[in-house]
Amino acid sequence: MGGIGLDTVRRLKRSALAFAVLAGLAACGGVDSPVVATRTAPVVEAPAAPSGDGATLGAGSVKVALILPLSGPGASVGAALRNAADLALQESQSPDLKILVKDDRGTPDGAREAAAAALAEGAELVIGPLFSATVQSAAATVRPSGKPVIAFSTDTSVAARGVYLLSFLPQTEVDRIIDETTAAGRRSFAALIPDSTYGHVVEAQFREAVARRGGRVVAIERYPAGNPAASVGRLAPLISGPAPQADALFLPDTPEGLGAAGAALTRAGFSPARVKPVGTAVWNDPRVFALPAFQGGWFAAADPAGFTGFSQRYRARFGADPVRVATLSYDAVSLAAALNRQYGSQRFADTTLTNPSGFAGIDGTFRFRPEGTSDRTLAVFEIRGGATTIVSPAPRALGPSGT
Repeated sequence: MGGIGLDTVRRLKRSALAFAVLAGLAACGGVDSPVVATRTAPVVEAPAAPSGDGATLGAGSVKVALILPLSGPGASVGAALRNAADLALQESQSPDLKILVKDDRGTPDGAREAAAAALAEGAELVIGPLFSATVQSAAATVRPSGKPVIAFSTDTSVAARGVYLLSFLPQTEVDRIIDETTAAGRRSFAALIPDSTYGHVVEAQFREAVARRGGRVVAIERYPAGNPAASVGRLAPLISGPAPQADALFLPDTPEGLGAAGAALTRAGFSPARVKPVGTAVWNDPRVFALPAFQGGWFAAADPAGFTGFSQRYRARFGADPVRVATLSYDAVSLAAALNRQYGSQRFADTTLTNPSGFAGIDGTFRFRPEGTSDRTLAVFEIRGGATTIVSPAPRALGPSGT
């Protein structure tokens, strides 16, 4: 099977500074929200080199397109992703790449035009776009050519063979936290789930993950965003009192939503010492760490160590803090350079990109599945007294696909 093995990538890491960490994407459209994970200092927009149509990074013989919203919706995020690609190119060993930077203007029409222009200029791989609607449009243009796309949307409905999502997918977080919770002996789950697109996605994955691990779902209550009180009241007999029927409570909501849910749970007599609260990377926020109802709770996210080093290098180069998802662009360009060195004409073949051993990246080990989604190694964090600690480190390698 093609692909760049983990041992090879680890050698590359040691020689070109280390790769690093994970966290979140707030975008627009589809399920491109609410992901978060590691909070950083407020972002100051970095000065960037010219980055619109016609701009290039590097002068190698292998052409790779980078399609981003450099104007219009998401332009500040697009600029940071472009900067991260530049940093990756500079830190890669003999990349032999020329990055064709294209502005999709944050629109499907712009993405279609950018993709067509990139193909006309000889791009062998497309990196980006960012939003689900622009990914869908660019992919429709690129796929007939047989060239692959590595995109940044969190909406798995746009994934397909040849359209791979290098993003922070909530499904992966759900699998990790359910695996860890059941391994700790808690197998009866209740769930409080916001009635939102994100809630619907994670609920489906939650049901599947609990069933796969041999657990049971005692009850699920859905609630309108920001208004969980009635649902908490209905669920209270199962999760409060001295003998609750559930031993874990799954609650995947944003910090704002968790504030209201936490207050309602406390009023209902919920004890996190009896029923463990568990969630996804959207919990990774100091506002959540301070809530009494979530003390001792667990959530899955990437180990934050790598992003720290990446941020320092980005800041030294561009004079500003990167947005959290800048690592996606860095990893995509680093991967393209490494595969080009290793695999020649098969560098971007589907069998190379879907190597089941995966690749080492800033946010841990990741791999692309044949259907276009991705897996990541994640850590499990516990909330303790207004802070977090890692209770289960991110694995060094991914397990068998589909488990």
